[in-house]
Amino acid sequence: MNKSNAAKVVLAVILLSGAAVLLAQFLKRDNGVSESTFFYDLSQKKLFAAPRETIPPMRGLDNAEEDAVRAVVVAVNGNPKDKTNRKIAYLEKYAPELKEHLAKVRDGKAEPLPRGSRDSYRFVKRLDDVEWRAVP
Repeated sequence: MNKSNAAKVVLAVILLSGAAVLLAQFLKRDNGVSESTFFYDLSQKKLFAAPRETIPPMRGLDNAEEDAVRAVVVAVNGNPKDKTNRKIAYLEKYAPELKEHLAKVRDGKAEPLPRGSRDSYRFVKRLDDVEWRAVP
């Protein structure tokens, strides 16, 4: 093999290696969508992650009663991986009727409700609030 062909082979190997590295980085990239979401156990007063398809309220960390509700968490510094700067914006739970209907929808046994008609069955509150309020 002459020098010209050897240089071409080396260049091709370098280019293919670079393409492989870029492809690996692309495939590893986090798209921001998580299969988990935050829940807050009201009796334990602890934040934890659970599958995002879980319908609140659910059984909490102690598994005694359905006292875990969805927690909408924000990162006040813009970095969601920095646990020290996470704050609970609000908590959310569903009325038993809506929870039952959503479970049927998930199982393919019912049609989804129009967005506006389910809001009166959703309840929110801030962490320090005493009362739950229906979503307006």
